[in-house]
Amino acid sequence: MTHRSTTPNIDLSGSWQLASVDGEIRTAIMLPGDVHTALHRAGLIPDPYFGRNEEKVQWVAEREWAVERSFTLPEVEGDWYLDIDYLDTVASVHVNGFLALEADNSFRRFRPDVSSMLKSGDNSIRIVFASNIAVGAARQKQQPFYIPYSTGNSPIPDGNMLRKPQCHFGWDWNIAIAPLGLYGTIALKKLETARIEHVVTRQTHNNDGTVDLKVTATLFSKGPDIAQVYFELDGERVRLDVGVNGETHVNHLFHIDNPRLWWPSGSGEQALYRLSVELPTDEVTKQIGLRTVELITTPDASGSRFAFKVNGREIFCRGANWIPADALFSLSSPEKTEDLLQSAKAANMNMIRVWGGGFYEQDHFYDLCDRLGLMVWQDFMFACNLYPSTEDFLDNVTIEVDYQVRRLSSHPSIALWCGDNELVGALTWFEESRKDRDRYLVSYDRLNRTIEQAVKKALPGALWWPSSPASGYLDFGDAWHADGSGDMHYWSVWHENKSFDNYRSVRPRFCSEFGFQSYTSLPVIRTYAEEKDMNVASPVMELHQKNAGGNERIAATMFRYFRFPKDFPNFVYLSQIQQGLAIKTAVEYWRSLKPHCMGTIYWQLNDTWPVASWSSLDYGGRWKAMHYLVKRFFQPVAVAAIPSDDGETIRLSLVNDTLADVSVDLAVSILTVKGERRHLKDVKAVCSPDAAVTATSIDVSDIPEGTLLAWHFTASNGTGGEGHYVNGTYKALELEPSGLTVTHEYVEENGSVDINVSAKGLALFVMIETETDGKYSDNAFDLAAGESRRITFTPARPLDRGALPEFRFYDVYSCQSAD
Repeated sequence: MTHRSTTPNIDLSGSWQLASVDGEIRTAIMLPGDVHTALHRAGLIPDPYFGRNEEKVQWVAEREWAVERSFTLPEVEGDWYLDIDYLDTVASVHVNGFLALEADNSFRRFRPDVSSMLKSGDNSIRIVFASNIAVGAARQKQQPFYIPYSTGNSPIPDGNMLRKPQCHFGWDWNIAIAPLGLYGTIALKKLETARIEHVVTRQTHNNDGTVDLKVTATLFSKGPDIAQVYFELDGERVRLDVGVNGETHVNHLFHIDNPRLWWPSGSGEQALYRLSVELPTDEVTKQIGLRTVELITTPDASGSRFAFKVNGREIFCRGANWIPADALFSLSSPEKTEDLLQSAKAANMNMIRVWGGGFYEQDHFYDLCDRLGLMVWQDFMFACNLYPSTEDFLDNVTIEVDYQVRRLSSHPSIALWCGDNELVGALTWFEESRKDRDRYLVSYDRLNRTIEQAVKKALPGALWWPSSPASGYLDFGDAWHADGSGDMHYWSVWHENKSFDNYRSVRPRFCSEFGFQSYTSLPVIRTYAEEKDMNVASPVMELHQKNAGGNERIAATMFRYFRFPKDFPNFVYLSQIQQGLAIKTAVEYWRSLKPHCMGTIYWQLNDTWPVASWSSLDYGGRWKAMHYLVKRFFQPVAVAAIPSDDGETIRLSLVNDTLADVSVDLAVSILTVKGERRHLKDVKAVCSPDAAVTATSIDVSDIPEGTLLAWHFTASNGTGGEGHYVNGTYKALELEPSGLTVTHEYVEENGSVDINVSAKGLALFVMIETETDGKYSDNAFDLAAGESRRITFTPARPLDRGALPEFRFYDVYSCQSAD
């Protein structure tokens, strides 16, 4: 969406002066931007992400800060207002010394009238940021009863008192520094006749295949007047002259005879229409996708379904959870966000869940999701805490929800509005709410109902889900372990330290969170740690692990499945391989249950800073080993090995998420530790659209001890793949040297590097790595004896022809061997 004003207006973004309110510190800050980054760029604090500097910058959030700048206004006649959004968080705005705004919600837009405060010539604007920490503590004391927050996630207390990203107070993957600043629009605008407040659309898809698009523009004027409003859709332009006074709603209906439909990635075209609503002095432009979305929750023998239906077709959702692109806003950018979302699409995803502890993302995020065909599961910004239900808090939330729903609802990518993340479960996490569940449950219900009512008022007919996870409407049960209905968060493998096989003990209808940690890649670790810190138990490494017991769990899992790696770089590598194996185990089994299960959204896609976490993309956007595995196991047509409950057979499951019948030629073999392939059988299998079938079954007795089951397939839709399955553990295999040899050459035409990898023996999960940022055409792949693979490395920035990167190579044998 773009909002362009042609009235006289002053863009106030750019360079401001930043000062601590006590006057001790003074420097420049760029707005939009955050205070921590400004202080770091001025050399006043160290890099918060490096070493143990997180501990050294805690004082920043405890202080009050002010930003100030001047601007020139030739003449002040008429009505003027400030346009501000993403103001984080408790702040007062002063124009020429007059109080223009008191704000306390970073998720709202503010447009205060400042006409009487302005003067011809030089003017000043000053924003004073209170300490969020101090305000949170004061508001907690004002509550009629104590409102608990998750101390495990939030070492900085009382963040639940504020309408601010909850992960700013820390999380089990985020730095805890409670940043503050202004991250969006800051402008002074003149109100001529009227301005556009919102543009909201509603679609009616008719039985004859046509679509009616109702466009509602909300205009604001100071008094009675006549406004000329232009509605335009794909070249069809209409003018309406309407009377306005205060807030006025203007409607226009476009009838589309031959609509091009918007589809999720992999299911069809992402057709988009340009819609504009224009006044002589104001214009809003949106991209519109024509589509229907339904959430199917009909009862069945297992409980009730949970499936998304787009344009009349059920879609299996393959995706990941999204957290903010950076812990500090100034270090993020639309380009970095696009890179992350492009990586999601490249890994065959069709859904992103915007998790409830971060931001309602900026417009460019949803525009990208529209273009890429990534459906958005949109949480409201409440996560893992309990929250106030006082009248003032709920009123604030109502305005927030109304604004965000009206801002975002026309995006075709948004598939679902979800009330919160894990607030029902949080009722059982705190001593206070366990002792007095009724009080806290009623309080939660007031908040949840406030959000729901505001959603449905702003967008009648919106797809609403009360919480994630939830077994159903007004069901306040345990959706972490109950798998018959609704969406599920399944965390027993990580948090309860259960085996990967445990993922096959549940049959979710839709799993919207599950995950397993790994270390961030070695080139990223080197950005925050010195050589002396390259040890999993070093204080620096422990500070960059925010989940209690996380490092021990990674190591303990290695003992379960692998022989222990020989050094720190191989420990990092193997942590990423086992992370990929964990998520692969879950996804492949749950996809094989289709249509019983209709979605797997793993935790998490990205990182906010360099840290050990559940992400498949490193901070900065590099692909971890897991993301290359994701690209394979999320293929629309995929083959996976699923062991039977009794361990006697292994079925090869064929999944087809496409619209057409698919036939697959499948070659199954035994792979020895020397790397020899012994042919077992050839299978031709067929799978109907949107289904999963068993292509063939293998008796475990046919797999000699100490060997692996392997396969490769080609499908009639032009795709293919390969895989292996170990009936037991990797540590039980007496692996022999893989004999990897590597050559590489620079490709002059496109600046990439061609890498040729060959093996003399069995090489499992061959991983190529370099300090140079970039992406590989494939990685974490297998080679049998005598096989080779050509990989293309595309650097993020052009290479110097005479200085090619140095590549490192890992595989399971060399990782565990001192050779």
